[in-house]
Order: sequence, then C-alpha cells, then structure tokens
Amino acid sequence: MNARPTVVRPVAPRIIALVAAVAAVVGMTAACASQPTGPEASAAAFLDDLAVRDIVAAAAHTDRPEDAEVAIAEVWDTLQAESLDAATAGVRMSDDAATVAYEYTWHLPKDRVWQYTGELHMGRSGSRWVVRWTKSVLHPQLGDTQKMYLRSTPAPRARVNEHAGSDVLVPGTVYGIGFDAARSPDVSGAARGLAAALARFDASITAQSIAESATASTGTEHIVRLREEDYDTVAGTLAAIPGVVVTEQADLVATDRTFAPDLIGQIKKTVIDEVDGTAGWSVVLVNQYGGETGVLTETPPQPAPSFSVSLDRPIQVAAQAAVDARTDQAMMVVIETDTGAVLAVAQNAAADRDGPVALTGQYPPGSTFKIITSGAAIANGLATPDTLVPCPGRITIGERSVPNYNEFALGTVPMATAFARSCNTTFAKLASEMDADDLTVAAAQFGVGVGYDITGMPAVTGSVPPAADLVERTEDGFGQGKVLVSPFGMALVAATVANGRTPVPYLIEGRDTVVDGDGTPITPEMVDGLRGMMRLVITSGTADRIRDQGEVYGKTGEAEVEGGSHAWFVGYRGNLAFATLVVRGGSSDNAVAVTRDMFAALPPEYAEQ
Repeated sequence: MNARPTVVRPVAPRIIALVAAVAAVVGMTAACASQPTGPEASAAAFLDDLAVRDIVAAAAHTDRPEDAEVAIAEVWDTLQAESLDAATAGVRMSDDAATVAYEYTWHLPKDRVWQYTGELHMGRSGSRWVVRWTKSVLHPQLGDTQKMYLRSTPAPRARVNEHAGSDVLVPGTVYGIGFDAARSPDVSGAARGLAAALARFDASITAQSIAESATASTGTEHIVRLREEDYDTVAGTLAAIPGVVVTEQADLVATDRTFAPDLIGQIKKTVIDEVDGTAGWSVVLVNQYGGETGVLTETPPQPAPSFSVSLDRPIQVAAQAAVDARTDQAMMVVIETDTGAVLAVAQNAAADRDGPVALTGQYPPGSTFKIITSGAAIANGLATPDTLVPCPGRITIGERSVPNYNEFALGTVPMATAFARSCNTTFAKLASEMDADDLTVAAAQFGVGVGYDITGMPAVTGSVPPAADLVERTEDGFGQGKVLVSPFGMALVAATVANGRTPVPYLIEGRDTVVDGDGTPITPEMVDGLRGMMRLVITSGTADRIRDQGEVYGKTGEAEVEGGSHAWFVGYRGNLAFATLVVRGGSSDNAVAVTRDMFAALPPEYAEQ
C-alpha cells in the first residue's frame, strides 16, 4: 500500500503580519510597564536605588548620571553611612516640571540617626521623568563644590574627687614602653640601656629580665607604663635605643602619688570602664579647599559624671604623716561616724610590705576589745558603768592566771574605773560569767565578724568565735584568746559607740556596700555606758596624752604577741572614729601618740569634727 504524500501549505502573509504586530504591542507594553509613569514615581525609584546604595542605578534616574555617581558614592563614604531610609513626601506640578519632597533618615556609626527633608526637582527627558541633578538632591544646603563629613567630638573623661573636693584622678596620658628584640641588633646592649633608664620608676626592672622576656617573645614585650611627666625625662634616651616601642594611651592619672596610692589604684580599676561618657557628633560642610563652612547637624558630647570617693585629703594626709613618723609597722583607719564614709586609710612603708593590713590584717585587739566585753556585760545585765567590780592585781580562772600590767590593783571599783585604768582581771572575770556566744553576738552589734563587700576596697573586720571553753572565753574578754580584728574593724567599733549603731562603710559614693551578718544595733544603755567610760579613758585613764586635742573618747590596748606586744588606740572625736595600731609597738601610749599627731596636724576647721 502506498503512503500518502505530505503536503506543506504556505502561511498567509496577513497572518504573519498580525503575529508580528501583536508581539510588538506586547513588547511595548512590557517596556512601558517597567518605567515610572509620573514624577513622584520616578523620584521614588531614584530614592529606592539611593537607599540600597545602588549608585549606578540611582544615578541613571538623573539627567547627569556621571556627576550623580561621583557625588552619591562620595556622600555614602564621607558620612560613613550604614544605611538610609528614603521616601517621597508629596509632589507639586508645574507644566513639564515638578517638585517632589523627600525625607531622609541616615543611620550612621554608633547608633547615630540623622533625619532631614528636602526637594527633588524633576523634569522630562523624552517620554520619562528624571531628577534634575544638583548636590541639593543629597541635602538641601549642600552646594555643588561642597562635601558633607561626619565628625566625632570626644566626651571629656570623668574625674575622681575626694571628700574635701579636690581631684585625685584626672584624665591624662600614659606611655607604654615595650621592647621588640627582632628590631634590635644588640639585645643585651638595648636591655642594659632600658634598665638604666627605667629602673628608677620600677625597681624590679633589670637588664636580665628585659632580655629574657624579649627573647622569649615573638613580638613587642611590655616593660612599664609611664606618666607623661616621667616619660618626658627619658624620651630622648629611649628614642636612641633600637627596638624600643612606645605607645601613647589615654588613662586616669593620680594627681598625687603619695595620696593613698593603693586605694586610689583600686578605685581606678573600679571606675575606669565608666569614665568615657558618650562622644558627640556632627555633620559639617567642607568646601573645595578643605575648610569647614557650616554645620548641618550637631549632637553635643555627654560627659560621664565625675566620681566622688570618701577619702578626705586633709585627714588622709595627716594620718599618713603620723604613721610615716614611725619605724615599726604603723597604720590608721578613720571613718565618719554617721555616714560610714572611709575618710583615711594610712600605712607606713613597713606596713605596706604586708599588703592592705589596715583594712584586712588580723591582730589580737588587746584591751581595746574591752569596749565589746563591757557592751556585752551591760546587755546581759552583768554590770553597768557604776557596778562595783573587783580589780585585783592577778586573778585565776580555771587554769588561767590573768595579771594586770605590772600587777597593779585597784581593789573594788566601778566598772567605769576598771575600764579607764584597763583592768584585765575585771574583764576576764566578767567574760567568764558569760555564755559561749555572748561576746560573738556583742561583737557583731559593733560590726566585728560582719562581712562588708565594699566597692573598690578590700575589708575584713575580724573574727570572734563562740568560746565554750572557760579559759578561752576568759582570755577573749580582755582581747587575747582567739579574738582577731583589723584596724578597720575597730574603727567601726568606735563609730558604733559614737553613732548609736554601726554605720555601713563605703568608699565610692553611690555604690552600695553589701552587708553579710547580724545588723542588730547596740542598745541605748550600751551606748550611754560606753560613751561615759571611753571619755574617762582620756580624762583620768590611760590616754591622757591626747587630752589637749578636744573631746576625745577612746580605749587603749596592748596585745601580747610572740616577740613583743601591739600598741592600740581606738576611739572617736566628734564625727571622726579612728583605730590606730603600731605592730609590736609596745606600750599603747605609742598608738595614742600617733593618733595625737594626726589630730594636731588637721586644719582648724576640723577641730569640731
């Protein structure tokens, strides 16, 4: 069977023409649909491309694309912009021209936001609307020969001032001195030169230490940081040593290196991250010659508020001079009785070798602890200041024979007299009649054994463990036994008597102190009794040396330790509570003398404090 032949029919010309016409219409419609049809739509298209930083596309919506590209790229860079929100805000028509309002919100570094409005002038270019290009498209005040720049204005750093108002830490510059062995042809020689120049600032710096550290390091090894005035004295020497690397750093610097240097160092560490404040910023106009011609927006810097610390310069200086006059370890703490402000912490060089011992050292308090023993006796109904008590030269309790100093004896006297003359036998007997924890409870009422977490300052008040053993309790009663205190703790004891309750100590104003312990206040009977007895110590007791320094209240103490005895004097005058300790200083009169020197050196206006 034969297959039917395939027949190919030609397409009619009018059908081809029809298909072509339809395709052309569809193409023209699509092309028209992709273009904005009015001035506001064209402006919006420009702003959309500007906001996403499509510089070429944005410039293509203008009548001068090449100029627009340069200016748009420039403004993104000079503003260091992170993003832009841009939108139209209405249109005004005038024949073949139009004006479209715009709203810009620039997002600049460090969460800075800049908002403003302006106008785009639109015109026709053939069948479409375009932006008539001038730099005012980017800001209404921007001229064609100008640029906009973001400027930062640093905030002044906070200062730190003391209780009397003067600065103790101020913004300054320090210089980090380092050494890079790879940059030096003679490491040993350079190390010797560095040590000779820097050892006076830090005695631990030696040529050997520099050379060993530098050769063990693959980069720059830090050696020391110098204050600006110190760096200036050795800058020329350091510049001549190959391998020395100097970096300039902003810092807080002490106004007086001798003013409580350890505490000021602690304060600096505490506040250093909070001193910078918030930098200000502005956007400025700059002409073609680099001169600033105007400010488009400005936010002033916000300095961090200054810090105030409780240390009082005249008191700190007087206390420091008083302890510095001693060769034995000597220290003193002064506290404002009503506020708990730590006004002075002074240690001489001998004491400094053991760390912040005025605040944290633990020492037997000797007879100064009789303040607490007397308070416990009053609280527990064992005695009042007027109660007659025995004061023999020696007393035996259990297996412990307790003597007075040189075994002096007063016979039977009021407890106030035994306190003023510091009868060990009296207070040993009173303590022996107490329960195991009576002294522990009483000590906490005066702040001893209580934990204080003080911002910027270490502090340990002491330890008064319960004493079930009769002999131990007897010894605790006159400040021997297992009782330990710091000068800081005993200053709180004195402040408690003066104030009627233990103040909460602090160093940096506005920073809370966390108290861990019993806050039960002493009773009014304890306050009244102790004040009278502590005044007798001055007027007719063991601290008459200080009678000429105003109305002082106090208690002396001599604590026996291996190799000698500690000299103590604890008390208050007006609003100043103090505790003075001379380690192995012998007679308590030596501690009284140091305290007297401090009061005598204070300015006249402190006489009533």
